[in-house]
Amino acid sequence: MELKKSVSEVFDSLKDVVRIGKEGLEALDAKRLGDAVDWLVYNAVFNADKEIKANCRWIIKSAAASSGARLASIQGLYEAMGRGEVSGFTVPAVNIRGLTYDVARGLFRSAIKNKAGAFIFEIAKSEMGYTDQSPHEYAAVVIAAALKEGYKGPLFIQGDHFQVNPKNYAQDKDKEISGLKDLINKAVSAGFYNIDIDSSTVVDLHKQNVVEQQMPNFELTSELTEYIRDIEPEMAPISIGGEIGEVGGKNSTEEELRVFMDNYLSTLARMGNNMKGISKMSIQTGTSHGGVVLPDGAIAKVKVDFDTIEKLSKVARKSYGLAGVVQHGASTLPDDAFDIFPRRGAAEVHLATGFQNMIFDGKYFPDNLKQEIYKYLRENMAKEKKEGETDEQFIYKTRKKAFGPFKQKIWDMPQAVLDGIRKEMEERFDLLFGKLKVNNTYDTAAKWANPVNAPVKLETEIAGVGAEGKKIKEEKGGRGE
Repeated sequence: MELKKSVSEVFDSLKDVVRIGKEGLEALDAKRLGDAVDWLVYNAVFNADKEIKANCRWIIKSAAASSGARLASIQGLYEAMGRGEVSGFTVPAVNIRGLTYDVARGLFRSAIKNKAGAFIFEIAKSEMGYTDQSPHEYAAVVIAAALKEGYKGPLFIQGDHFQVNPKNYAQDKDKEISGLKDLINKAVSAGFYNIDIDSSTVVDLHKQNVVEQQMPNFELTSELTEYIRDIEPEMAPISIGGEIGEVGGKNSTEEELRVFMDNYLSTLARMGNNMKGISKMSIQTGTSHGGVVLPDGAIAKVKVDFDTIEKLSKVARKSYGLAGVVQHGASTLPDDAFDIFPRRGAAEVHLATGFQNMIFDGKYFPDNLKQEIYKYLRENMAKEKKEGETDEQFIYKTRKKAFGPFKQKIWDMPQAVLDGIRKEMEERFDLLFGKLKVNNTYDTAAKWANPVNAPVKLETEIAGVGAEGKKIKEEKGGRGE
């Protein structure tokens, strides 16, 4: 794919395709614009010139908004779910670690075909680091995929596991929280109007009672909620998620949910201004991120506590007006588990590693590139191999970290490979959308969504490119689904 040499070359290539006026960007030739998206998004990601990169992102976002694909908060939909006015489906939140453009295109193709609208694109704090995808880049690529496939409607992009690192928090609380606020600010400026706060990492189960155990969690979530409310766009309250139990830890309880919510809401009330609180609650039900890897590289079967999902979702809705509970670490579950989530009232389910596995283990990924990646991991990630761990376990656990160093090589794979993977993704989303009952949710999502109608600012995109030089530090224990 060609990298443009100047901003003027970018706009010369779009002559008679788009027009820039006082009202913003207008598409003059939708078909030619669709053809141009491929090189626009490539330059938005890989061009070394930050002005070219930013202008390509601005064009993508402006063209999509003018065509009817607008970044939005899912807050309105989740409030309707909390009131019982909307029900019967579980919203999939999809983390895309690599091949983001093609995976997103596969999702949009399935969404258009199945009339789905209740779905979220997300990326975790840790994933931004090891996949080399900043908030501004991730948003631009997802939006480019929507523009390419002709998707119109609300686009929900979410910051997943904006997580407090317990070690850093213990050493310097103010610095850790300041860094998290800085990330939130970058994400919101990029169009992430859905943010999942994860301070469950500082819950201390050694404390004598649940209030003391959850205290740092509800206090931090309150502080970050106030910060988000201060910077969110007008008329579009950001959907904020909370979390009471670390994924991979002990299963959550009703007492923990009630203690967290009662104290969180009373803390917000003391802050004043009738501040909106969280819209959903992440809980632990027996899963782990990426699944439990067996010595041969296969994934162990996991028993999900669906009774806890059903019970806590009812409490969350009836007592606190939340959409329900959120299930993390679900993408490697067997297919017959997914249709249980909507039956048991789960509001949202997070999916990540399964799509990564489809890319690496599918029939299309070139074996020579795969072996090059695995060689890189053995040489550069050897310190992460635990005693007694097999090579298969090590590769499975660390290959997600190849998406950053090999991002351009993976993006540059032959077109037939990309087409094949994209088709497989589309078929997978067909299955997941059906099982999670989000088919035919387009009108519902559009009715209740809170789209942000503010014009895209080139200055914001340029600032976003400048911020990419500061890589988001990947921290031990970082989560990704």
